Amino acid sequence: MTRYVWWLAALATTVPASVTEATAQEPAAWGLDLEFHTFSIVAIDARTGESGVAVTTRRPCVGNAVPWARPGVGAVATQGGTRLEYGPELLDLLAEGVAPQEALDRIVAADEGRERRQVGVIDMRGRSAQWTGSGQYGGEAQGDWVAERTGHNFAVQGNSLVSTHVVDVVAETFAGSEGSARHLADRLIEALATGQRLGGDGRHGDTQSAAVLVADPRPGASRRPDGITVDINVCEHPEPVGEVRRIYDTISQTLGFRELRRFAGRDVLQLKIMLHALGYYGTATEELDLDTPGSDIYGPDAMEAVDRFRGDQGWQTSVGGFVDARTIERLWSRLEEVGRAGEVRERLLAIARVDR
Repeated sequence: MTRYVWWLAALATTVPASVTEATAQEPAAWGLDLEFHTFSIVAIDARTGESGVAVTTRRPCVGNAVPWARPGVGAVATQGGTRLEYGPELLDLLAEGVAPQEALDRIVAADEGRERRQVGVIDMRGRSAQWTGSGQYGGEAQGDWVAERTGHNFAVQGNSLVSTHVVDVVAETFAGSEGSARHLADRLIEALATGQRLGGDGRHGDTQSAAVLVADPRPGASRRPDGITVDINVCEHPEPVGEVRRIYDTISQTLGFRELRRFAGRDVLQLKIMLHALGYYGTATEELDLDTPGSDIYGPDAMEAVDRFRGDQGWQTSVGGFVDARTIERLWSRLEEVGRAGEVRERLLAIARVDR
């Protein structure tokens, strides 16, 4: 549906091309060793066949490293001391029919850095497996908690948490939405947000990011060959989970993402007067009557007049009846050119007036 990512394009002008290919999309804060202490949820929707991941952390661009999903196969979250290869390697084994626990056991056994890892994996049968290495523990006395929870069609894992309850509420929230007529991404974002409201990742003062990734195997669900339908990666934001929600609701045009109203007021009267003076609204030979009920409503007739005016300026927009500061400035400019700005200003005095 969309991708919301911070690209380090400036690197392309300061380093050789061979280096840029490997680093241009990677935040400088990552360093040599990937560390994503965080919490996440991997899940499937058995009804739709979707699989996905939602994650947030106090590190930049978590969506570039932690979440992995493949249509009709499953999903993976690789965090803690992150090893990117866990994503494709685990998904390859799931695609071969290997159960999540066996797949994870194989990958972990071959990894010398296993004690730094935390991983969650799920297949399309709803089977899940988790690994948390011993290196993730030991900070509980400083308020650094680690937890894992699994349930029907999901697995939640976290480290560096304010409490283990963070993982509990994520699991409870997602389980509570099972069977509801909602998209998987919507449910994942909701579950992640409940954990974030409790405090989530306990570190403070660091860069924050969040992401949701969903794959859908249904024909026509995605135009992409990889079957990804939702890919929202907020690389840095003071409230990244809230920003993921805002973006998701906006791009899906979910009711409530914006205010719906029919504009009415004296500013509409002023607009109509200006458009009439320029010949775009009403009949040029007749005086504009603004005393009738409803004349202060910004309706289709006024919107059509605005669109014609904007079109004559050579401006393009897909937003019908769009009036911004630039439009108003151009209206006044055209009124000055035809010598009618003065009389229009006189008429507007009685409309745009503050009374006490």
